[in-house]
Amino acid sequence: MLGLNSKDTMLLIVVAFLALAAPFLLNPFPTNSSLAQFNAGYPDLMQRFAIFGIFAIGFNILFGLTGYLSFGHAAFLGVGSYAAVWMFKLLSYNVIPAIILAVIVAGLFSVLIGYVSLRRSGIYFSILTLAFAQMSFALAYSVLSNPKFNLTNGETGLQVYGDDPQILHRAGLPDVPHLFGWAMRDNFLELEVAGWEFTFNNGYYLCAVLLLVVFYLAIRLFRSPFGLMLRAVKSNQQRLNYTGLNPKPYTLAAFIISGMYAGLAGGLLAAMDPLAGAERMQWTASGEVVLMTILGGAGTLIGPVLGAGFIKYFENIFSKINDNVLHQWFAFLPDGMEDFMVFIVHPFVGKGWHLTLGILFMLVVTFLPGGLVEGGQRIARLFRRGKKKTDTPDPEHHPKETPHVAE
Repeated sequence: MLGLNSKDTMLLIVVAFLALAAPFLLNPFPTNSSLAQFNAGYPDLMQRFAIFGIFAIGFNILFGLTGYLSFGHAAFLGVGSYAAVWMFKLLSYNVIPAIILAVIVAGLFSVLIGYVSLRRSGIYFSILTLAFAQMSFALAYSVLSNPKFNLTNGETGLQVYGDDPQILHRAGLPDVPHLFGWAMRDNFLELEVAGWEFTFNNGYYLCAVLLLVVFYLAIRLFRSPFGLMLRAVKSNQQRLNYTGLNPKPYTLAAFIISGMYAGLAGGLLAAMDPLAGAERMQWTASGEVVLMTILGGAGTLIGPVLGAGFIKYFENIFSKINDNVLHQWFAFLPDGMEDFMVFIVHPFVGKGWHLTLGILFMLVVTFLPGGLVEGGQRIARLFRRGKKKTDTPDPEHHPKETPHVAE
């Protein structure tokens, strides 16, 4: 099916099910339930799950296959966002031209950065990519916001104004990002079923479809001869050089593809909210995608998607837990014990959610070096062992037949 083997086809089906059924899967608790704050099935968060899943899949093509650790991928995310918003300002709010331009500009930018950075490897490569990203952030934040040629609008961020040309915009089309008239912020269906509310958003399903497309392309790339060459670069680049093969074109191609994935994610961020700011180029955004990939499982196909969802869930759900919520949780305890428990838990939620994420990341790296994917594989092996034990016949009740011996 689609040029995939049965295992990869099943993986694609699983990802498609998770992406398309997300409004149901991410709302496990009734709307009026005290646990409803843990629901994640609202459009903005689901869009971020899909967009940063695309970002992490692209980063995994570089880091997971070649072993080259980039700390500058946020530069391509930011460039993609700026390119998309400029397309909104000059042409129209249609997201298709904006996304295409975001991918192209990010690809061209990654050619420049990759050509220079890939002259070194290891920690020197990582430092070079970080330096390029910080230079890009500085350019976007100050230099390119000069009134004479304001390309980024500085700390305010680039956005669309009423006096922008928008030469292809016409009456009857939404004044927000849209797909041929379908506004990204609108919901095409809202369901209320027995206390549950499910929202189906135009923007999310555009992101989900693109996530499935790039995930399929990543599978094909992983299984291709090109992917095998990238794995060879990661396993032993020096030995590869001895064979007479030059790995530089392969690593540069992987870097460019990875940058284009990041540009696509940046374009989608702008398509969901037509604003591009320099903060998307900061080193913290580059570090975040590294965490997503390692946490989910570097070098695996589904790992980066899981890691992106995990981190974005913590960022948006656990960060909203405040002292009032904690007091509600521990209200069944005596007053002194309630205050003590709130005091203990307080540093790990709300603004301190990074502390909880850091502890979880440390535990995963220590006990599950292969990330969440390795954890799932271990659980699956335990179930298989248990099934084999139950399926094995008891020798006392099912003795082996005595072989027939000819007289």
